[in-house]
Amino acid sequence: MKLKAIILFFLASASLSAQEIVPKTYVNPLDIDYTYMVYNSARNISYRSGADPAVVEFRGEYHLFVTRSFGYWHSKDLVDWTFIKPQQWFFEGSNAPTAFNYKDSLVYFAGDPAGYGSILYTDDPKSGKWTPTASITNNIQDSDLFIDDDGKTYLYWGSSNVYPIQVKELNRDDRMLETGVKAELINLDEELHGWERFGENNFHPTLKEGYMEGAAMIKHNGKYYLQYAAPGTQFNVYGDGVYVGETPLGPFTYMKNNPMSFKPGGFSTGAGHGMTVKQTNGQYWHFATMALASNSHWERRLCMFPAYFDEDGLMYTDTHYGDYPRFAPSHPDKAGQHTGWMLLSYLGKTTVSTSKMQVRKSTTTDDQFEITEMPLVKNDAGQITSKVLTDESPKSFWVAEANDDAQWVEIEMLAPGKIYAIQLNFHDQESGIYTRVEGLRHRFALEASMDGQNWQTIVDRTNSYKDAPNAYLTLAKPVTAKYVRYSNVNVPGANLALSEIRVFGLGMGKKPELVKGFEVERQTDRRDASLKWKPVDGAQGYNIRWGIAPDKLYHSWQIYGESSLFMRNFDRDTPYYFTIESFSENGISEKTKPIRVD
Repeated sequence: MKLKAIILFFLASASLSAQEIVPKTYVNPLDIDYTYMVYNSARNISYRSGADPAVVEFRGEYHLFVTRSFGYWHSKDLVDWTFIKPQQWFFEGSNAPTAFNYKDSLVYFAGDPAGYGSILYTDDPKSGKWTPTASITNNIQDSDLFIDDDGKTYLYWGSSNVYPIQVKELNRDDRMLETGVKAELINLDEELHGWERFGENNFHPTLKEGYMEGAAMIKHNGKYYLQYAAPGTQFNVYGDGVYVGETPLGPFTYMKNNPMSFKPGGFSTGAGHGMTVKQTNGQYWHFATMALASNSHWERRLCMFPAYFDEDGLMYTDTHYGDYPRFAPSHPDKAGQHTGWMLLSYLGKTTVSTSKMQVRKSTTTDDQFEITEMPLVKNDAGQITSKVLTDESPKSFWVAEANDDAQWVEIEMLAPGKIYAIQLNFHDQESGIYTRVEGLRHRFALEASMDGQNWQTIVDRTNSYKDAPNAYLTLAKPVTAKYVRYSNVNVPGANLALSEIRVFGLGMGKKPELVKGFEVERQTDRRDASLKWKPVDGAQGYNIRWGIAPDKLYHSWQIYGESSLFMRNFDRDTPYYFTIESFSENGISEKTKPIRVD
């Protein structure tokens, strides 16, 4: 009996060790309880938003400040965030906030919608208690507060398609009063930098000047990296560039691999007006703004990407597959990198319980919306179908007839796969909420099935108190399935509304083949280039990578279902290298050999 017990013990141990351990991950847009905006409330437009993030590390923990949120968030790991309601704050919420950790003694904060006000400070941000400086600081719209190692304090600011980013020195030891030192620093140059041009895909029929805003300063290896955003927060090409200087006052030189943070393609686009924070282990993270822009052009979400400095001192972020699951900052050697989990639900056959409306919407090049309300369609079984919940567009959405436990969504994926995580992107449809409201919650359940008949509950939030407008749900262990069903209990708003259900994992088939026939043609306007390639059987889409050298392919553009792309985001006088890969639910192909385009 003793020998049998030993054998059973080892068999059980082997079984446990064989079970897959799902690592901690996150996804963009970030899963936090975004605040409903007071902006546009006079027009009865109700929507959540999160934009212009400022993140600071303070005594080993992190605080996230976001435009007009009536407070801020706290985290120990940069993934799980808890909202803090401060005891003193700006009436309409801070606008384009800035924060700085000074030697782990004080956190300074500024950001007033009126463009002036006191700079606040605290030695205990988790308490929500802040003290204002006994002076009023002007020009703090889209500002950044930076305190150098010698204690000298600088305020950078600017939000204009005419005026440059500017700086002034403040006296930290005397109520943050101005010292009189001021300078104009940098401005956009659209004739040289294609990515700075205004409009969706960097094109606008009339307005030629992009907006320069969102200054942010970081010091690395003795150099000063002045970050800025362009060309407009509502566009897919919203990104962050960098100028580098030897002093906080400049002069500054344009970084040749700009933009530093850029995500023009995929489900959630845009990666601008952000701030870079250094994790306690030395890893940098860039937080930025993504454009949702469905209810309003100012409807936005937050993203987080790992940031690096290469051997030449060039700053860049990893935005490849930037809205797919990524390893959490706690991962020992792959923090922030794509997990390899792919999108299983793309173009899946979807049926819904009821349908009040289904809308397909997109931002046009002239800053307007193209809106199509789709007719109600039923399948042969008499079920209402939907094509907007698996189309990889955050702007399209479905609205149910009610907000109760009779509402559901069922997705039949094109092929079975191993499910690791699901992202639910809820839509605000005339929610009637215009400020920070406590007690909101999303209650639902998720089930999976191989045959559409026998179901297994994989997520149970039917009694949850969590408010999660972009809920990211990782499974304790992966589940193989072909069907996923969302069952509603109750969510904020009069009607259940969703823009996208995204199922992530790995398919059961082969990765797509290497792309063939890849060609890049630089246009007469050297800021533009046309790209084309031969379609790959079984591919969902393609990921184009480019950069200033074969080993500096820092940029990428993820595209679904097409075999060509016209890009307007290049610096006029810079040669580039390009490569392309295909992807599907089964994985990512090999990359093509980089080609140089002068």
